[in-house]
Amino acid sequence: MATVLAIETSCDETAVAIVKNRHILSSVVSSQVATHQKYGGVVPEVASRQHVEIVNAAIAQALEESGVSWSEIDGVAGTCAPGLVGALLVGLTAAKMLALVHQKPFIAVHHLEGHIYASYLSDPTLEPPFLCLLVSGGHTSLIYVKDCGHYEVLGQTRDDAAGEAFDKVARLLKLGYPGGPMIDKLAMEGNPKAFSLPEGQISLPEGGFHRYDSSFSGLKTAVLRLTQKLEATGQPLPIADLAASFQDTVTRALTKRAIACAQDFGLDTIAMGGGVAANRGLRQTLQAAAEPLKIKVMFPPIKFCTDNAAMIGCAAAEHLDRGHTSSFAIGAHSRFPLEQVMQLYSLP
Repeated sequence: MATVLAIETSCDETAVAIVKNRHILSSVVSSQVATHQKYGGVVPEVASRQHVEIVNAAIAQALEESGVSWSEIDGVAGTCAPGLVGALLVGLTAAKMLALVHQKPFIAVHHLEGHIYASYLSDPTLEPPFLCLLVSGGHTSLIYVKDCGHYEVLGQTRDDAAGEAFDKVARLLKLGYPGGPMIDKLAMEGNPKAFSLPEGQISLPEGGFHRYDSSFSGLKTAVLRLTQKLEATGQPLPIADLAASFQDTVTRALTKRAIACAQDFGLDTIAMGGGVAANRGLRQTLQAAAEPLKIKVMFPPIKFCTDNAAMIGCAAAEHLDRGHTSSFAIGAHSRFPLEQVMQLYSLP
């Protein structure tokens, strides 16, 4: 398999990695969490400027740690979509320039395809078909992985992504940013059955509910109203119980949909991806539900759940092995359907 240097700057992590044969030779991730904490979320312009300041040093560090020379690198990859356009442009431009200077093929990578490939880093023998439950701050999707570059989105959120709901509820509970890790930590100390919260279901025109699509905006509103009601009593908020009840509702909703989808399509493997894949409650709930059904569940290593360049390099290496390369004219896109990912490549 090809050796690829990959750059990922779709949001607030500046990441560079070198990947060979689904194995990581180096992985550098510079997080901007501390920078954006005071704003309570990512500020696009600030993220872009910080990428510019860091990307060259990250490239140099990844090359040094890998121990490979440019003669051993077969291609250069950069995330092109989806994400913050300004942030994407920094990494994409750096990747294109490296490819031009060193006369290497350029591979544009879809960020969500990268999250799918994070599972290949934990098990290099993984092969399609399988179901990917991709859960992050911007996306909540059930993806039928048919082959490299060939995907079908079977279910998705109709409003807030699960990770976004975690951050918004954490803000309501005054837990700070990012909210997911704080809620996960507190949920381990609280009672998940302390409060009954609505799961959020999508009605079908013919009656009943969608088996795979999800909704989290109503759950977020329910937590808001509950906290307002509890605050009116003058007693301290039971933060741990609120966090546990919220997390339990989200994990049950995601697990129910993922299991139903895998069974309906005859898929015996569910691979998780995205930042919320690091959530301990979700991991435990999904594993417990899948085991009696003999469905294998795969989780990326915690450090590869959040944005990183190793997953981008892993996806790019497989595309390059298949002769898929990208035009230098490809730009950055805030949105780009995963099912149209092959439009990013010229085929042999």
